[in-house]
Amino acid sequence: MKSVIMPLSKALREGKLSSQELTKEYLKEIEMRNGELNAFISLTPEKALLQAEGADRLIAEGNGSILTGIPMSLKDNICSKGDLTTCASKILEGYRPMYNATAWDKLEKQGAVLLGKTNMDEFAMGSSCETGCYGAARNPWNIKKTAGGSSGGGAAAVSAGLCAYSVGSDTGGSVRMPASYCGIVGLKPTYGTVSRYGLVAYASSLDQIGIMADSVSDAAAVFEAICGRDKNDMTSADYAFTADSIYTTELKSLRIGVISEELLAADADAQNAVRSAAKAFADYGCAVDEVSIPELSQMLSVYYIIACAEASSNLGRYDGIRYGRRAKNCGTADELIIKSRSEGFGDEVKRRIMLGTYVLSQGYYDRYYKKACALRASLIGAFDKVFEKYDVLLAPSTVSTAFDLGGNLAPAERYRSDITSVPVNITGVPALSVPVCLNGEALPLGVQLIGRRFDEKTILSAGLFAEENISEIPERKGGVSLEL
Repeated sequence: MKSVIMPLSKALREGKLSSQELTKEYLKEIEMRNGELNAFISLTPEKALLQAEGADRLIAEGNGSILTGIPMSLKDNICSKGDLTTCASKILEGYRPMYNATAWDKLEKQGAVLLGKTNMDEFAMGSSCETGCYGAARNPWNIKKTAGGSSGGGAAAVSAGLCAYSVGSDTGGSVRMPASYCGIVGLKPTYGTVSRYGLVAYASSLDQIGIMADSVSDAAAVFEAICGRDKNDMTSADYAFTADSIYTTELKSLRIGVISEELLAADADAQNAVRSAAKAFADYGCAVDEVSIPELSQMLSVYYIIACAEASSNLGRYDGIRYGRRAKNCGTADELIIKSRSEGFGDEVKRRIMLGTYVLSQGYYDRYYKKACALRASLIGAFDKVFEKYDVLLAPSTVSTAFDLGGNLAPAERYRSDITSVPVNITGVPALSVPVCLNGEALPLGVQLIGRRFDEKTILSAGLFAEENISEIPERKGGVSLEL
């Protein structure tokens, strides 16, 4: 896939178009296609045009960055002051935060243009972008297919050319899965490299703000802009990244391990995509081996116990008294809480809250939650040991291509679709999904490049190679033209 940000930024700086003109083109495209895709939940056209006007001034003064004047989107769980931020949930209907998330604050100060908030699974809980109260986001490659979850709206918007890039969140693959399904690049950074301040929490020890873009270089440019220490997030790291660094890695010296357990968990198309990528790296001169991580057999259970436990705790504040939707005609405080939460939360959120409450309850805490935390520590140790031998791990981004919307899969079957993506969140390491091919139904497939903590440079460099030498994804049809 070709960069979108780079040529648009060049055109803006050369005066071939203004940010205001570009923003109007994107808004026009959204108006034409969002009804079909349901990628955006809410739009901010007046604010976007004011931001574009300010960006044009910055550019005229010779200031700003590569992202100045470029229209983008935020997932509906990332706060932007005064804009609807609902997490696709009835319980936050009408909520407008009084502050910016740090990631958006950094982008806004660089002159980014916010077009609106994108669709998602409710509170980021889901793998298909169907659990939210605004209906499903649809895949631009085939509107009968899911765009993936939970950041499906952002992936669909980027893939269809409705925005130049999108910032989302990744708790168990929520950036990488939709990126793979929609044929774009998805970056989940190392835990702590991007501040979570202003990201509405699902599972605090797993959540990480990530990026969806048309190309690896675009994702790197956005990551450079939003990473770094934040006094408002004590888990954030003092970390600096330079996008240009991804062009300096000596790839032939890379040692790449193909994770056998994740390969076997995927279908034939996804396996073939990984094997083709592995062969291309080997032909180039990289040392490529298959590696086994037996501890991965516990990964999915560990993830759902920890994620649901943290979700149960984080969502306790939405009770109709302290926060969120307040039910009417209630006689007692208990009735108010029960009715507000029953009306406000959807089925999937309720399911995960109940599971999380169960594993945290007396008599089950030691059996489930405490044991899951101990297993998590052993899984982190297993990954650290593997990274003593390998620089990059290669795996399927997802177990298959996008599945049908409304497929009536049982919850356990949907949870299984996360099996290739959750290890990255459990261990806190970075991962990049790069689109490489289409299957027989002309649906895109991505491969996942996993790196050591704080080594985004290496996986992005390897991603550039995959993009330039392996990817067979055709150029996007439709969307805003880069020849404006």
